[in-house]
Amino acid sequence: MDVTSSGRGVRQFKTYMLHRLQKEGEQIKHFDGEEIQMYYRDFCEKNIKQGEYTKMPEEMAKFYQIATVLYDVMKTLFPSLKVDDETQRYAKEIERKKEQYEHYNILPLYAGMVKPAIMKLPEIEAAIRALRNVDNLPMPRVQSAPTIHDNIDMHEERIIKSDILDWLSSVFGFQKGNVANQREHLILLLANIDVRNKDLKNYHQLDTGTVEHLMDRIFKNYRSWCNYLHCKSNLNYPPRSDRQQLQLLYIGLYLLIWGEASNIRFMPECICYIFHNMATEIHGILYSNVHRVSGDIYRTETHGEESFLRNVISPIYQVLRKEAKRNKGGKASHSAWRNYDDLNEYFWSEKCFRLKWPMDTKADFFVHLDETKSAHERPNQVAAGNRKPKTNFVEVRTFWHLYRSFDRMWIFFILAFQAMVIIGWSPSGSPTAIFEEDVFRNVLSIFITSAFLNLLQATLDIILSMNAWRSLKITQILRYLLKFAVAAVWAVVLPIGYSSSVQNPTGLVRFFSNWAGGWRDQSFYNYAVAIYLLPNILAALLFLLPPLRRTMERSNLRIIVLVMWWAQPKLFIGRGMHEDMVSLLKYTLFWILLLVSKLAFSYYVEILPLVGPTKVIMRRKIHVYEWHEFFPNLPHNVGVVIAIWAPIVLVYFMDAQIWYAIYSTILGGIHGAFSHLGEIRTLGMLRSRFEAVPAAFSDRLVPSSKEEPGRIDVEADSSERKDIAKFSQMWNEFIDSMRIEDLISHRERNLLLVPYSSSKGSVVQWPPFLLASKIPVALDMAKDFKGTDDAELFSRIKIDDYMQSAVIECYETLKYILVELLSDPGEKLIIDQIGDKVSTSIQAQSFLTDFRMSGMPLLNDKLEKFLNLLLDDFENTVVQEAQIINVLQDIMEIITQDVMTHGHGILENSHSPHMDNRSDKKEQKFERININLVYNESWREKVVRLHLLLTVKESAINVPMNLEARRRITFFTNSLFMRMPYAPKVRNMLSFSVLTPYFKEDVLYSDEELNRENEDGISILFYLQNIYPDEWTNFEERIEDPKLVSVSKDKKELIREWVSYRGQTLYRTVRGMMYYRQALELQCFLEDAGDRAIFSGYRAEKKGTDHLQALADMKFTYVVSCQIYGVQKKSSQDRDRSCYNNILNLMLRYHSLRVAYIDEREEKVNGKPEKFYYSVLVKGGEKLDEEVYRIKLPGPPTEIGEGKPENQNHAIIFTRGEALQTIDMNQDNYLEEAFKMRNVLEEFVKRRRKQRKPTILGLREHIFTGSVSSLAWFMSNQETSFVTIGQRILANPLRVRFHYGHPDIFDRIFHLTRGGISKASKTINLSEDIFSGFNSTLRQGYITHHEYIQVGKGRDVGMNQISLFEAKVANGNGEQTLSRDVYRLGRRFDFYRMLSFYFTTVGFYFSSMVTVLTVYVFLYGRLYMVLSGLERSILDEPNIHSSKAALEEALATQSVFQLGLLLVLPMVMEIGLERGFRTALGHFIIMQLQLASVFFTFQLGTKAHYFGRTILHGGSKYRATGRGFVVFHAKYADNYRLYSRSHFVKGLELLILLIVYEVYGESYRSSKLYFFVTFSMWFLVASWLFAPFVFNPSGFEWQKTVDDWTDWKRWMGNRGGIGIQPEKSWESWWDGEQEHLKHTNIRGRVLEIVLAFRFFLYQYGIVYHLDISHHVTSFLVYGLSWVVMATVLVVLKMVSMGRRRFGTDFQLMFRILKGLLFLGFISVMTVLFVVCGLTVSDLFAAVLAFMPTGWALLLIGQAFRPLFGRIGLWESIKELGRAYEYVMGLIIFMPIVVLSWFPFVSEFQARLLFNQAFSRGLQISMILHGRKDTISS
Repeated sequence: MDVTSSGRGVRQFKTYMLHRLQKEGEQIKHFDGEEIQMYYRDFCEKNIKQGEYTKMPEEMAKFYQIATVLYDVMKTLFPSLKVDDETQRYAKEIERKKEQYEHYNILPLYAGMVKPAIMKLPEIEAAIRALRNVDNLPMPRVQSAPTIHDNIDMHEERIIKSDILDWLSSVFGFQKGNVANQREHLILLLANIDVRNKDLKNYHQLDTGTVEHLMDRIFKNYRSWCNYLHCKSNLNYPPRSDRQQLQLLYIGLYLLIWGEASNIRFMPECICYIFHNMATEIHGILYSNVHRVSGDIYRTETHGEESFLRNVISPIYQVLRKEAKRNKGGKASHSAWRNYDDLNEYFWSEKCFRLKWPMDTKADFFVHLDETKSAHERPNQVAAGNRKPKTNFVEVRTFWHLYRSFDRMWIFFILAFQAMVIIGWSPSGSPTAIFEEDVFRNVLSIFITSAFLNLLQATLDIILSMNAWRSLKITQILRYLLKFAVAAVWAVVLPIGYSSSVQNPTGLVRFFSNWAGGWRDQSFYNYAVAIYLLPNILAALLFLLPPLRRTMERSNLRIIVLVMWWAQPKLFIGRGMHEDMVSLLKYTLFWILLLVSKLAFSYYVEILPLVGPTKVIMRRKIHVYEWHEFFPNLPHNVGVVIAIWAPIVLVYFMDAQIWYAIYSTILGGIHGAFSHLGEIRTLGMLRSRFEAVPAAFSDRLVPSSKEEPGRIDVEADSSERKDIAKFSQMWNEFIDSMRIEDLISHRERNLLLVPYSSSKGSVVQWPPFLLASKIPVALDMAKDFKGTDDAELFSRIKIDDYMQSAVIECYETLKYILVELLSDPGEKLIIDQIGDKVSTSIQAQSFLTDFRMSGMPLLNDKLEKFLNLLLDDFENTVVQEAQIINVLQDIMEIITQDVMTHGHGILENSHSPHMDNRSDKKEQKFERININLVYNESWREKVVRLHLLLTVKESAINVPMNLEARRRITFFTNSLFMRMPYAPKVRNMLSFSVLTPYFKEDVLYSDEELNRENEDGISILFYLQNIYPDEWTNFEERIEDPKLVSVSKDKKELIREWVSYRGQTLYRTVRGMMYYRQALELQCFLEDAGDRAIFSGYRAEKKGTDHLQALADMKFTYVVSCQIYGVQKKSSQDRDRSCYNNILNLMLRYHSLRVAYIDEREEKVNGKPEKFYYSVLVKGGEKLDEEVYRIKLPGPPTEIGEGKPENQNHAIIFTRGEALQTIDMNQDNYLEEAFKMRNVLEEFVKRRRKQRKPTILGLREHIFTGSVSSLAWFMSNQETSFVTIGQRILANPLRVRFHYGHPDIFDRIFHLTRGGISKASKTINLSEDIFSGFNSTLRQGYITHHEYIQVGKGRDVGMNQISLFEAKVANGNGEQTLSRDVYRLGRRFDFYRMLSFYFTTVGFYFSSMVTVLTVYVFLYGRLYMVLSGLERSILDEPNIHSSKAALEEALATQSVFQLGLLLVLPMVMEIGLERGFRTALGHFIIMQLQLASVFFTFQLGTKAHYFGRTILHGGSKYRATGRGFVVFHAKYADNYRLYSRSHFVKGLELLILLIVYEVYGESYRSSKLYFFVTFSMWFLVASWLFAPFVFNPSGFEWQKTVDDWTDWKRWMGNRGGIGIQPEKSWESWWDGEQEHLKHTNIRGRVLEIVLAFRFFLYQYGIVYHLDISHHVTSFLVYGLSWVVMATVLVVLKMVSMGRRRFGTDFQLMFRILKGLLFLGFISVMTVLFVVCGLTVSDLFAAVLAFMPTGWALLLIGQAFRPLFGRIGLWESIKELGRAYEYVMGLIIFMPIVVLSWFPFVSEFQARLLFNQAFSRGLQISMILHGRKDTISS
């Protein structure tokens, strides 16, 4: 029996033995059973009985497993064998105790006499003692009859009452795995809270304050819920009860409910309801109360292990699951089903108490009509009938949500626009005109507009919430109706009042004036306005008094609720979110300045210049039109005014986004500068400030302590030396980590290391990179010095502090090395005498007299040779010793003969008999050395350092060479000077966990993946070797060093790891996160070690002692939620098996890593197989994984909501601590940053204004994928600016930072009790991360941002990856727009915070869409004016010329946004701040040369398309972008599929618009700004059409272009069908592109059709400009054009039908048909040319006219697909679509063909896309690949 075998090995042994038994049963019968019994007893005696006192829990667990298997085998082997009493006793004892020795997570709670270090910690012992206080708890009665002996019954009783959680489990039926998990969870929570700032000497029990504190944290939300519902809290403490025991019972109960709640964890108030009722039961059981409903007495009977899951969780889960099915995979309307929020908000009303307790499954909440689809039901229609209503809010797909959520902003902008137009319309046009009576009276009309806008808001409230009315309280419905009624009254009263004040009214004003009757009094309107404004004035007063507003909103007093009822409906969340006065003033000032700038710009640049020309246009009468005008008598040329003003109005509403970008950039830069960012940004700056770094390190990262253990007597400067000694521990670990990561070489590492300072040296030993070249320079200085004055030479050396330090250190180190090396005491004395001579000469100022400087160069050369010999690895030690002695003798000769003036006297004195009895000659001295010293690490380090100081002659100003290493060193040292909380001791720090969700991404690249070549012969390995050439060189150097590489690893495995650490893999993420543990162990060492240990070094001491590991285990947990790990383990597919093995290897490498997964098992219930699901936690054993916890789930957890948040939610129960960091699978961490983690965690407890504690700490990120390609660089810069300057401003002063992904740190207990760290409702919570920020803010949380620490993050690196990511984010923002969270934040924030919220979330995407819309509106307005002839007529007016520049100036503002320049502003500022503005300017220029503007303009189209489509039609989904290295060429067909609808179609439409405008228009040709306005539009078109090909590797290589064309034609021609993927067939793809129309509502279809009508304008306008029309403007001309259109379509249909029917069997007939059609076409064209006057230009114009018409017909056909399908025309629509796709594909492909013809274009593109190293590598690879093909052929 192998006692080292793991549990699985034992089971395999058992299976093997039983298998052998079946084969060899007859032979085995002859064996003596007594022998096996004896062996079994001996094994139990030796390993189990004695092991309890000597073995660790892990070993005992194995012994128990082995003993159990032995007994099973014995019983199977000899079924008739009589088992003796002793053996039976052992077997029963083992069966009874083996559960105690099951695998544990962190705490081995049932350890025997030998306790691990963590169980000896007094805080752990105190927490366990408190939990095991169960003496006065009533014993639950076991319902099942006992089946074993009495001693087992007694044990059962002991287990039930072993601690509080066991007692709760027996009462309520919680699962064993859940109880074990929460027991450890609670013990660690209590221990970590209790130990903080506590004296460890007298530590026996938990403080009462600890449990009180935890109670307050956990039950704050529950108490708030009780107060909100006006029900009494069930946290009861009767007199004379054990208060602490009761508190622990309540805490344990809540955690057990939460731990088993599965998906219901997303419903925190549902958990409050469950706890509320179960707490009542506890009170009843403990104090024999009578049940409130049934009147029965509470009975303390035990329940089955899964009864809580079965009776409480499963019924609620089934409701969730049925609702999720109605979602139809995200295709059903949000209003058709209830999501997590709807079901949770059911528990915000008193109705929830109708569920009763135990819950009545017949209650309304559980009754659910299953979907029954009838035959006539539409595919997207959900079963009607008594469908449950939404709760409080309905997510309806409409853009009106933007107005409803942010109505105050839109009303403000609309009223401001109206007022500015009125003022601009005044005769003077000056803003001071508002003080004129008439102008002021006109400005007052804005309140009428306000009344109508408020009426619109009230109407939207009613319409959009209609589907939730059945769930609303009557008071809420009454409020909606009253709001509407009041708004309607004001919409009537204010116009009447205003009309009464107007002299000589006309038009609409006269109509209202007649209504007014006798109210003709100016004062009436003024009074009405005053009353109308009264609520706003009250709101303004409350705005200025945030504490009062906050108190009122949070109050549950009925009188205050009644007062607040009109202002905002009562909700459980969203109350009291107002900031303190200082924060309020800061962001208010920001927005006042911004709005003043925006409105001034809008007035003087956009509005005022257009007023004059508009007046002229409105006065001018136009009678001549160039087309058939339907409304020739329209007053004031309204069409022209709309065409001119519409784009300006859109720019007006959008340009606040530009102003926000400008102001946030400026303020962010100032804020960053005051935060000390970028103060150390170069190696030069680092060198100049390095002296201050150790002190800053001690100040920031070392806890202050009055007493330090192990203090020794040191010199006066001991404090500084100790700072440097502690700093050196951390610094050297940091440098070593960069060496292991291959960022630096061996030489660079040696130059960067700081020696562990000792008290012997007279100077501080700085790292050699600061002292490099100082000794050679000093030698040259001394050699060339001509004087004899010591002071002058020494003063020159002392000018440079580092040079002085280097000289003294070299002297002292050399002296130390020689003394240690020599064995003879007399020879050591010679060295001491030389040293004494140096000292006395310096004191006597006779150094230059006693020592000759001319001999120093020779001495230096010999010393260099001497040190090289000491460092070389000789196979023959004797040879090495001889050579060292020879050089040493030469050195001593040079010192005494050439350097020292009287050196021979020292040697002669050494010959005196009293010094040496031997008659040695001079040349025989220095022959006895201690050669073994060369193997002493400490001594050898000094030799290495001295060698560096003497030999590094060039300056080390460029050390390290690697840019990433430089960035990390400079950022870390700079951060030490930034403001951060002081570090607590490790024991006092907050405990935390890290959680990483993983699905099926890359874990570790395989050999095949590394070496697989693409069509250019480029492999990932080759690619990375060229991208990171220095790191590859360092890697090759490292693997040759046995000290840095394990012997067990082969080179292939090391290369796989090297590549994986440069990708976005789980291996990289896990390595980074485990740095936290490494940092904690070092910090524990620095705190606990004495001076001697610190001065000798962390690595010199026994590293990783049990105590250090125990504290690290207490403070840090890392859980990776590998959702399908169980599936991968069972899978037979190579990739799945590879992922499983790689994850297993990670667990075996990092023993504190835990993996959580969802296990699916099939079990038989009543003879039928059923699937069951479990949350499982495993850890690494010796060779395989070991299961720690298994908790049964009510059903498949990931079927309910979005995958990622569900994955996080199932694993969150296995996390520990008070904080939780969310890390995505594309992130990295750095050791030096991990040292600052305890500082960051102190932000949770740091004192702040108003005692507010943060609930989410935002951290900055470093994007590590920026060096991969130019696109990756653009994304890196964009993302970096967002996670730094962007979030800096969002957090302070704007106070609207949320959670944008990772690596934020959550207050774990706050979010544990409030729905978790993300939201998971299907589709609506697609951007699940930001919703956790929304949720935190709505629940009175507080989110901050900190930049003194950073975490690495990878981003998408290829064009298609980036576009998919941008599409996903735009989809997510579209869904956010519809969400209740955005609505509530928009309505409940104050005005200025609401503006911040809008422009930094959905407003940014809406502004992007408006930017694109502005181009359309401008060009269609121009099209209307040009084709109608209005433009020509108006331009004849001489006064109109000034309007040209005005319009263009206004449009120029949006052109800046359109070109993507807006995104560049924050980038430039942040790069300038952190790396210098010269660098920033250089980066900006290089980015423009690399076509960054093309990229950003293209992404603008992505945002606009997907944001708009999501709001209109839905269809948003998670898009897997892929996180690999993009070194492949995307085919033309792939790009066409991806961008056809989002960019190509729109780009071609704009191209046609620009062509028509250019051909038929005459406007603005002389204007300076015309070029800029139209250029931006041409640029946008070019970007949208060709950016995917410009940024496609090898996109213009001729052979690839030919292959792409072949592939595209094949794809276009393939037929679709069921199961045919879109990548294989155009038809399948085309059907998929219309998926959104299949599931959209009637509004979406109507809007699609209305928008399609714009394409008819081309035909209508252009046909009147054809030469053949002869300037006739009759409508008949347009009618005839439709005849032509119809004829063309019929002919095309005939050809298509002919091809299908006659193409195969009747070829001749088909040819005749085509010939007849051709002859007919020629005849008609001849007649048209000769008779009707058709010209060649008409043919081109006809193409421009009819192509858009056909597209419009196609769009309308798609919208009416069901109708056309029924009448048999759908195939025709499809063929028309195919024809258009061919035409579009050809138009886009032609320029690519032309450019591919020129070889230099492809080379230029390679330089554009990749850095120079890879560009060279790419060409070499292609040559080699071609050569390889030649050889093989």
